Amino acid sequence: MTYQMIMRVALAAYAIACLEACVSVEAFAEEPAQPNVLILYADDLGFGDLNIQNADSKIPTPNLDQLAREGMRFTDGHSSSGICTPSRYALLTGRHHWREFHGIVNAFGESVFADEQLTMAEMFQQQGYRTAAIGKWHLGWDWDAIKKPDAKTFGEGKKKGYGPDAFDWSKSIPDGPLDHGFDSYFGDTVINFPPYCWIENDRVVKAPDTIMDTAKWKPIKEGNWECRPGPMTSDWDPYQNIPTTTRRGVEFITSQAETDQPFFLYFAFPSPHAPIIPNDEFDGRSGAGPYGDFVCETDDACGQLLRALDRSGQRDNTIVIFTADNGPERYAYARDEKFDHWSSQPFRGLKRDLYEGGHHVPFLIRWPGVTEQGSVCDALVSQVDLYATLAEALAFQVPEGQAHDSKSLMPLLNNAKQKHRQSLVQNTRQGEYALRDGDWLLVDAKSGYVSGRSKAWEAKRQVPSDDKQPHELYDLSVDIGQRDNVAAEYPEKVASMKQLLTQIREDAYPE
Repeated sequence: MTYQMIMRVALAAYAIACLEACVSVEAFAEEPAQPNVLILYADDLGFGDLNIQNADSKIPTPNLDQLAREGMRFTDGHSSSGICTPSRYALLTGRHHWREFHGIVNAFGESVFADEQLTMAEMFQQQGYRTAAIGKWHLGWDWDAIKKPDAKTFGEGKKKGYGPDAFDWSKSIPDGPLDHGFDSYFGDTVINFPPYCWIENDRVVKAPDTIMDTAKWKPIKEGNWECRPGPMTSDWDPYQNIPTTTRRGVEFITSQAETDQPFFLYFAFPSPHAPIIPNDEFDGRSGAGPYGDFVCETDDACGQLLRALDRSGQRDNTIVIFTADNGPERYAYARDEKFDHWSSQPFRGLKRDLYEGGHHVPFLIRWPGVTEQGSVCDALVSQVDLYATLAEALAFQVPEGQAHDSKSLMPLLNNAKQKHRQSLVQNTRQGEYALRDGDWLLVDAKSGYVSGRSKAWEAKRQVPSDDKQPHELYDLSVDIGQRDNVAAEYPEKVASMKQLLTQIREDAYPE
């Protein structure tokens, strides 16, 4: 072979190598980056409060309505429970709370997470994400670790509590967000529980120096303060909760744009949970009183966080999920009477209740490039399903024994018309359950009410009086408001659903 031939072969090989390298670089550049994830979690918000879901709503929710128009809106989305702690636990673990516990974490209560449990935040950490929790926690801490050995309580009954001297506030508080997958935390743990102060990561920002006294605050605008007694910083102002946490959320999102690290932000609102305290600029924004104005403030905060994504150039690579931990509080009865606004529309039931209104909540997902804009999905879905969904988005193999009840929503996100779940269990207190099986709803209790009933509301909304049967059965395909108990007409259906409920509780959902 001549020198010229050798050179031609070498140059050809070099050209091919360069071409392959260019193709490889181009393919690598086109691989989508790991998506950021932002969960916006409201507190005590009704399905019928969002304007886009209820034509009769008296509350403008422009930012959430726009989010729904830009993504997928689920009409049959559920929390795991009708109360706070259980739903948060289920969302972050993919496991129903009732497999371990039923109630909420009370003031200075311990963590609900087992050491071996892999939370959603820990999953993201393992995939290289920066993880943050901002706002309401309500999943417990190890407060005993900073409680002084000689700590004593004051008062009796509901007025019983600890004073500020009962704790060593200079110490870190273990077993909180940082011990369960979050790189950072900022919030006040629970707006109406002590300690009334800001907590950053695992320490209080400023040590409480007095006992909570609602007389030191601006007057409440609707309902009651519902604040448990305990330590407080003397300058504490609950009205600053949403403005402060929202500002921190915007700062977090903006700062992440300057890094190559994807983020997971769990932003949990204290609203519109009691105390109902919209800031003055939102007074009169709604036609549903202070509660409606508080929803407006929550919607405005969501808008600020979403605009931070837009401004920072992260919108197109961020999955945004909006939902709520349970339905609206019992003040909804008086609100309906005064303003003709039913927060649970079109359902019966409120927070704590087994009826649909207790756990059938707003559920929105915007995933640019995946969810079709303005799409509506009528499939039965649950917040426990978010774990498996996000695991699939990350190509993360969920370890055996984790996320026991989670089923990925990915097929639905690509095609809203597909089937998903056939059955779903809800629970608020031990021994009482609701089971969905297709369009059928079984209330495995004498009544679906837990918060109590309002005969005046039942008369206005034409709900029949209690027929005293041991179970309640509703066909939601023709009775979405759960007014006609047909348990006596379909005893076989009641029996089969009770059998299915036992199977799910003792093992798992059928495939």
